[in-house]
Amino acid sequence: MALRHLMSPLDFSTGELDKLMDLANDIEKYPQKYAHACAGKKIATLFYEPSTRTRLSFEAAMLNLGGSVLGFHSSDSSSAAKGESVSDTMRIVSCYADIAAMRHPKEGAPLVASMKSMIPVINAGDGGHQHPTQTLTDLLTIRSLKGHFEGLTIGLCGDLKFGRTVHSLINALSRYDNIRFVLISPEELRVPSYVREAMRAQKIPFEEVVKLDEETMKDLDILYMTRVQKERFFNEEDYLRMKDFYILDKEKMDLAPKKMLVLHPLPRVNEISVEVDNDERAAYFKQAQYGVYIRMALILTLLGLEVK
Repeated sequence: MALRHLMSPLDFSTGELDKLMDLANDIEKYPQKYAHACAGKKIATLFYEPSTRTRLSFEAAMLNLGGSVLGFHSSDSSSAAKGESVSDTMRIVSCYADIAAMRHPKEGAPLVASMKSMIPVINAGDGGHQHPTQTLTDLLTIRSLKGHFEGLTIGLCGDLKFGRTVHSLINALSRYDNIRFVLISPEELRVPSYVREAMRAQKIPFEEVVKLDEETMKDLDILYMTRVQKERFFNEEDYLRMKDFYILDKEKMDLAPKKMLVLHPLPRVNEISVEVDNDERAAYFKQAQYGVYIRMALILTLLGLEVK
């Protein structure tokens, strides 16, 4: 099988995405069927910046498939601390593992690594650029809980400037019919101009608003909350001014449609009150579980393994 990597959700056609999500749903339904699918296979998790959900979900995914895990959880615990390039690291790791997931603070680093790799490389997040497996998780969550993508109105709220999950999700959902976006952010954290221009070029309807209120939420099928990311700000003052701009609490949820789902890539800080967790529309912890299923499906797909 030809070597294939995942750098962007656009690397898969919508037909391939459907197959991937079908496989993830089958894994959810029949986990024992896949328990030994990756016996003897190893995944390398190469994380140059901190992560809980993404790294552990990749590791859980491989372990659930009967494979094993090696890797590092920060640049300080790798040869990057000695100045080794991602290309050289990837060449070495290709000798030890069958597939790799890389997170890096520099945009494009996983792509550079993939160019020298002898094994499939998955972009597990590169700076503020892309986070394709989070997007696959989001797509699986929406399709599993809503049953479809077509015709949905998606509200994206919070840090839309630095939020790589937001950029990836817009790119992926824009390929489906009659999708509409409501972009909810303060002026300073609006989506980058290249994202807006791409939506206009594709004639994707969207509006930009500042307030998270009843008027904004009344037509939403999905409200996708994001945290204001301290690590993306250049100074503490700007971060402190922005971090509490949106807080989703019970009072706001009372204004929202009864069938609206709330998603969040996590971790949250205080942008979703814990009192919302008990609302049946809160789907962000289910979303984290779907992340394991879709990563299991992705590992199998990139390794070319089929389970009968």
